Amino acid sequence: MREALDHWDYVISAYVLGVIGTTVLIGWAWLTMRRAEARRDRARDK
Repeated sequence: MREALDHWDYVISAYVLGVIGTTVLIGWAWLTMRRAEARRDRARDK
């Protein structure tokens, strides 16, 4: 049994959350950009 606290579990989980959060943010921004470009193209065609 370990008596000392191991900080690496927290460090790894923080990195995992950071990578997942960044990936979600990039995906959301990309989808929003695609929708805005489609709206712009529809407005130009009118």
